[in-house]
Amino acid sequence: MEKKSRMKIGLFGGTFNPIHIGHLRAAEELREILQLEKIYFIPASVPPLKDLKNIASPSHRLRMVEIAIEENPFFQSSDVELKREGPSYTIDTLRFFSSKFPEFELCFILGSELFSEIDSWKEYNKLFELTHFAVITRPGFSKNLLPSLPLALKDDFIYHSDEHNLIVYLHKTSKTLALVQIEGIQVSSTQIRDLIYKNKSIKYLVPKEVERYIFDHNLYKKEAPQ
Repeated sequence: MEKKSRMKIGLFGGTFNPIHIGHLRAAEELREILQLEKIYFIPASVPPLKDLKNIASPSHRLRMVEIAIEENPFFQSSDVELKREGPSYTIDTLRFFSSKFPEFELCFILGSELFSEIDSWKEYNKLFELTHFAVITRPGFSKNLLPSLPLALKDDFIYHSDEHNLIVYLHKTSKTLALVQIEGIQVSSTQIRDLIYKNKSIKYLVPKEVERYIFDHNLYKKEAPQ
């Protein structure tokens, strides 16, 4: 009898400072391509590798995420990293979700630049014991991932399959690393903070409710983005 594959949930971590339409569109495309049951947006409390200047408080960033995703039944927010003391390490978050949803496969979502630094993450060699990875790429991105992998991981992967917008590598733990090509929308949180600092419009770069929240709480006006 053929073993039924378990459903997957996506874990989309980040500073979300602030969340914007680029985040939302990327998540929606990934949900469809990877057939994810749900995607959890997980704001980091203290990002371990980020400059903490001009970062809105965790409560503000979580609330903006909640506002941005409230109309999408496939999206959900999680405050797991905000409740945890100290830096927000991915390995701890994965262990939490593994214990909370043992019936699901986990799929951690991140951009290609972040993945290239994964060997600097806490207990990076144990990450693939807990989750699949979905690395967001854009049209024109090289399909040959292996040369760009961190040296410590090069021998852990083999090429698996190539579909229209999905290139999959297999890790030695049997977890997968998928390069997912999306169209996306080119927006950055840094760009949005810079526009706010310069008193320029951010209309259509964030959901209108998030825009209203930012200005109601006077966020991102004190310092120029770094």
